[in-house]
Amino acid sequence: MVIQVRPDKLEEYKRLHADSNPGVRDLLVKYHLRNFSIFLQQIEGKLYEFGYYEYTGKDFDGDMAKLDAEPRNTEWLKVCDPMQIPLPGAKSWTKMEPVYFNP
Repeated sequence: MVIQVRPDKLEEYKRLHADSNPGVRDLLVKYHLRNFSIFLQQIEGKLYEFGYYEYTGKDFDGDMAKLDAEPRNTEWLKVCDPMQIPLPGAKSWTKMEPVYFNP
């Protein structure tokens, strides 16, 4: 996944996602998202986040609907979403096409 991050919100975004902040980590695990990682890269003066996770459940759409309905996740997104700039034509993170995986 990829999304742009607002430069003036970068430090706050990093603070919210610091290892010491539990945030919604338990909810990600509850709904079968493992190895969730976010990477930051500056490209042509803009900051982009690249996200990766592994889904280990059996009903991705169902689990994501349940995660979306979690009040704590809703509140988390209300704080984090305004710190990001979706790519043109997107409303949030843009999924990227996987082209290589080495298990």
